[in-house]
Amino acid sequence: MPEPAQPFFRRATTWWRLAVVLTVAGFLGLVAQFYFAGKGFTSLIMFGENFSSGRLARLADVDYFSMEDSWGYDGQFYAQLAVQPDVRDPALNDAVDNLPYRARRMLFCWTAYAGGLGRPAWVLHVFSVQNVVCWLGLAVLLLRWFPPVNGSNFLRWAGVLFSVGVIFSVRGSLVDAPSLLLVAAAMALLETGRPWLAAVGLGVAGLGRETSLLAGTALAWPEERSLRGWAGVLGRGLLAAAPLGLWLAYLTTALDAPLLDSGARNLALPFAHLAWKLRTAVTALFTPAPSPLPALSSLGMAGALIAQFLFFALRPRWRDPWWRLGAAYAVLLALLGPAVWEGDPGAASRVLLPLQLAFNIAVPRGRRWFAVLLLGNLTVIGSAWVFRPPLYEEPILEGPPSLVTDRVHGRIIRTTLDDQWLPARHSHWDSWRWTTGSATLVVHNPQPFPLAATLTFRASSATPRQLRITASGTACWQAALTTARLDAQAVRLSLPPGDTPICFETDRPGDPSSSPYEPYRIACRIFDLKIRVDPLPAGQ
Repeated sequence: MPEPAQPFFRRATTWWRLAVVLTVAGFLGLVAQFYFAGKGFTSLIMFGENFSSGRLARLADVDYFSMEDSWGYDGQFYAQLAVQPDVRDPALNDAVDNLPYRARRMLFCWTAYAGGLGRPAWVLHVFSVQNVVCWLGLAVLLLRWFPPVNGSNFLRWAGVLFSVGVIFSVRGSLVDAPSLLLVAAAMALLETGRPWLAAVGLGVAGLGRETSLLAGTALAWPEERSLRGWAGVLGRGLLAAAPLGLWLAYLTTALDAPLLDSGARNLALPFAHLAWKLRTAVTALFTPAPSPLPALSSLGMAGALIAQFLFFALRPRWRDPWWRLGAAYAVLLALLGPAVWEGDPGAASRVLLPLQLAFNIAVPRGRRWFAVLLLGNLTVIGSAWVFRPPLYEEPILEGPPSLVTDRVHGRIIRTTLDDQWLPARHSHWDSWRWTTGSATLVVHNPQPFPLAATLTFRASSATPRQLRITASGTACWQAALTTARLDAQAVRLSLPPGDTPICFETDRPGDPSSSPYEPYRIACRIFDLKIRVDPLPAGQ
């Protein structure tokens, strides 16, 4: 059995308590990088432009972050189910990839719809931060098992919170971290002698992610070895399974599609695809690539999951509810199919988050177990890879919310680039766009009054040339460009109500690019373009 639960900060040393506080603050600082003016934290949802044609009409007037030239990720489908939780709506067939599969996991779509009072913009913003709120709740709840009294507890606490499964869930506004919070809460209820409430908690968790019901194995041991005891086990099992069972029965009638066929690639023969994942990760590590982080994240995840599986397989403790929970997910690990292992690092760590929690709780304290504990938490390697804020592909908009958004109609300042701007390019440090010649940026000011704006950027050119910036035909800035990057420039201009065309004019057209990644004619390269708006000074 794991050590008895202790109050959150009993015997906590000042240093370990401070480490917990700083870790939470650091996490919130990382989350803050995903905020963009007018769009909130919707970059966490990972909408992709390639799916925009089928998007719900309800989102047409909502300004949210969408990744250019990308298919996005699964959070964009759950977000649209949150905006329209009536699964019978025919529009969802085009908006949601594999609707029968996604619709099983409606819990956190319902909570976002309720939190946003059914208003699409509010619902989307609530949905984007649900994982952040659940991360904070999980950080507090985990202190029940890992009070901050030593390095071992801190490692276990941080190992769960910063596992690539939890971080990827936060990064993509997915259902995994919130479901883990509910599983952990149910286990806490079980430990405090309330198994029936624990069963209710697991039933709710099953509506968020159906695999959460595997945690019901923790309930599969009678309080007393008698007919009455086994009847209680059966009753609690039925209680836990009932919400999802009833919801699936409804979906069977509401959706004209088979429910059991969806997600078929999630399961396969035992260990077949774990071996494939390990082999491909090792191969990728020794293959030249721009960054070793993707391969390292996959290798760290696979190695950690193997360590967790072996711990539960080689150390059976049938009477321990945490062992039973971990063993159930260890069996699931063996059966995971190709869809769960594909990509870097892949979805396996998200699917198996309860295994990560059970492992960190069940590994005994003591120095001789430290290597095992460390191996089982190697999934944190991938967190740095997945928790990178998107580099904005439009000009970044900054300024007071009251100026960025017209409060009467809810319209925000919008920017539009013409076809002389090439697709955005990124490095680890900055983002840029090439122009093919003279290119125009149109800024739409929805306010009934003019605004002061500051345009900031850096620039270079493929070959020496002149660059001039005009706003509505009035010259604002001019400089000679070379291949060396100009220092940051600040151009001040006025934005009257309506559209203001801002033209980046060159004295000659672009030249053919020598790079295979830019098969275009290129002229100027504009880095980190930002627009900050402020009220005009009095009298102007």
